Amino acid sequence: MFMMNYRTGRGWYDPRIVPFGDLSLSPASLCLHYGQTVFEGLKAYCGRDGQVRLFRPDENFNRLNRSNQRLCIPRIDPQFCLEALKQLVTLEKDWVPRQEGASLYIRPFVIATDPKLGVKSGDEYLFIIILSPSGAYYESGLEPVKIYVESNYVRAVRGGMGEAKTGGNYAASLAAQDEAHEQGYSQVMWLDGVEQKYIEEIGAMNAFFLLDGQVVTPGLTGSILAGITRKSVISLLERWGIPVAERRVEAQELVLAYERGLLQEAFCTGTAAVISPIGELKWREHVMTMNGGETGPVARRLYDALTGIQYGTLPDEMGWTVNVCHI
Repeated sequence: MFMMNYRTGRGWYDPRIVPFGDLSLSPASLCLHYGQTVFEGLKAYCGRDGQVRLFRPDENFNRLNRSNQRLCIPRIDPQFCLEALKQLVTLEKDWVPRQEGASLYIRPFVIATDPKLGVKSGDEYLFIIILSPSGAYYESGLEPVKIYVESNYVRAVRGGMGEAKTGGNYAASLAAQDEAHEQGYSQVMWLDGVEQKYIEEIGAMNAFFLLDGQVVTPGLTGSILAGITRKSVISLLERWGIPVAERRVEAQELVLAYERGLLQEAFCTGTAAVISPIGELKWREHVMTMNGGETGPVARRLYDALTGIQYGTLPDEMGWTVNVCHI
């Protein structure tokens, strides 16, 4: 794993790659009590040509810095950390799976380590990158999921930490996630935290809907994580000439569109699944089945294009991949 320390007045120092192992922290460390911690998630992919690639890693480190800013954590140098990551993946290249759909998951994170009980931003931090082989998200092809629209709990509000990738956002989602699972649904679709009528995220993913020939996705208003797969999907749709809009989307609008036969597809996007088609969506008493419960053509095309770029089976005309090493 890669590690680097920070101390106020000294900055980031002592970058090193060390054997994976436990951390020694004071029980009074700030991260354990006040949640001053951020993280990222990306993958390394091995193509049929034996080339190991990263997908838009600069976007991950830039987003990490935006999370750092929101939680009063010092900025990291994105270019330096990318070079460190490339060295780490090269060193551990034997752990990069070669099976189709599998990858090496990469988790960079920062924690405040000051041994001090008091609500304040830290003066000491650890930046760490750990790795883990990850199997294919779909074992038997691109499978639609069932989504439950949450009407009681809220995940985040504008002005809060919704657009930062920090542990508290995910802890806030657990109760609703458990309830959704009890009702037979895979994920929770979150509504806005003020009026509770506008669609925001789906679990840890971004939401997209094909409404009467136009793909719409909730705009980034400060309570939604700026997904890198989301950004890539929008770029591809624009490149293909498919109308796409970033705007507020009401749950009621989806119901009305469904009743009129205009809700043609729904899917979510994220690092783990890339594209996750929605087969069924439940909001209050409304149960909506999308595209006959099958994966729609737009979701399929996006999945094939993104995974093709990530694994090198399609040309990277967008300049999104970074070559690391050969296996």
